[in-house]
Amino acid sequence: MAPKRSQTELAVLGALSLAPMSGYRVRAEILSTVGHFWAESFGQIYPALARLEAAALVSRDDSGRYLLTDRGRLRLAELLREAPESAPPRNGVLLRLFFGRKLGVDGCLELLDRMEHDVALKMRTFAEIRAELDPSDPDERFALITVSAGEHNGRATLAWIAESRIALAAAPPASPASDAGPESAAR
Repeated sequence: MAPKRSQTELAVLGALSLAPMSGYRVRAEILSTVGHFWAESFGQIYPALARLEAAALVSRDDSGRYLLTDRGRLRLAELLREAPESAPPRNGVLLRLFFGRKLGVDGCLELLDRMEHDVALKMRTFAEIRAELDPSDPDERFALITVSAGEHNGRATLAWIAESRIALAAAPPASPASDAGPESAAR
């Protein structure tokens, strides 16, 4: 089984460990719970459900909802014990900042402003989630660990944004020739 496939199956089996649900509800649950740090598309979930059903790891009840079988619970436990897959990073803001000389200081600052706004919204969402979770509930205690990770990442990102603004303010203005690239200098 390919690593990406097993990660998707882990997310689907994990969602179904909470309660029987339709494929649409599996996607909604993944989005509303682990969606702050894990993304799955409908295009990944429905084929995974079909594979899991064919392998007898899930079945359907009379209303068509998927539920874990005993084999599915065992497979979930196996997947949870596997070393996590590491994905290559993809950060559009950092990609643009790397080429920030072409974008200019004002453009870079606009990127940071948008990022700060997005992070502030996420931080409010994490605060709302934290307020709803009960640390004495065994499942919710683990959910709080993931909320805490999001909060720590958010605070670190906000600190990095502040540091980056200082660095951009200290940068000397670029000359038009240096922004035009090597082709124009050769002309």
